[in-house]
Amino acid sequence: MISLFEGFDRRIEQIRPILARYGFNSLEEARQYGEQKGVYAYDIIKETQAIAFENASWAYVLGAAIALKQNAANAAQAAEYIGQGLQAFCIPGSVADQRKVGLGHGRLGASLLTNDTQCFCFLAGHESYAAAEGAIKIALNANKVRQQPLRVILNGLGKDAAYLIARINGFNYINTLFDHQTGELTVIDERRFSKGARGEINCYGADDVNEGVAIMHRENVDISITGNSTNPTRFQHPVAGTYKKERLEAGLAYFSVASGGGTGRTLHPDNVAAGPASYGLTDTMGRMHCDAQFAGSSSVPAHVEMMGLIGMGNNPMVGATVAVAVAIEQALS
Repeated sequence: MISLFEGFDRRIEQIRPILARYGFNSLEEARQYGEQKGVYAYDIIKETQAIAFENASWAYVLGAAIALKQNAANAAQAAEYIGQGLQAFCIPGSVADQRKVGLGHGRLGASLLTNDTQCFCFLAGHESYAAAEGAIKIALNANKVRQQPLRVILNGLGKDAAYLIARINGFNYINTLFDHQTGELTVIDERRFSKGARGEINCYGADDVNEGVAIMHRENVDISITGNSTNPTRFQHPVAGTYKKERLEAGLAYFSVASGGGTGRTLHPDNVAAGPASYGLTDTMGRMHCDAQFAGSSSVPAHVEMMGLIGMGNNPMVGATVAVAVAIEQALS
């Protein structure tokens, strides 16, 4: 039997029942079915994160085929079906399998494609380009099927880093000043580096947690995804947890996704690791505030693969789910 992707033997036994349930004899047949309908899921993954593993492309091939076979009513419903395909690729007994990470990605994609969600935030350390990859893919695709445009922002520690990310990717850089005495956030400079969808993405840098939370309130963020990069215990998780508390106190909804965590982070001194039994402090902090928790790096495919899902960064995966789901709605309509 030909191994189409990494970890084929460890995955195929739980993939086969899903294929059979939806009337496919093989993954190749599922890919052919999708492409005949005009949905090139395999290629969309490669376009989103060029270094993604083969198993990532095939997982989305399966999810897209399921959505098309079920005649998904819209992109949001298609994203839920895509989650089934991703879940089928989780290695049994892995961290990703235990957390139902594949289904979680489907739920997040569906939330981004409904008009109830107005603003989505990548809450991440700006040294990670994965947030930019995911933001670009969402901005270029989600609004094709939404009645109201989805606003996408980046919020991270470091104003210089935010400026560089905005300039490289063509985002709109917003420089703010936070008054710790009054709690007031003031915009002191704004620079848009491109026209079109990329220029609509607001990119913020913050000096500390208080400013990061104020930025979340300024943009009225409905959903965010944290990264576990260089500053998770100093910025991302504290901002998400504090903002969630204040949103709940105000009677407002907020869907918090904790990206990252897992055994690969336990030896990182910056994460104040607590050993493999707890997966480290960043993983624990994510559990304290999240509505859905992912597994592995927000950017590094190999680390997500190690957690038992697929070889693709969590943030690019969000963009990929949206892009494939939108392609499905367009094909079916």
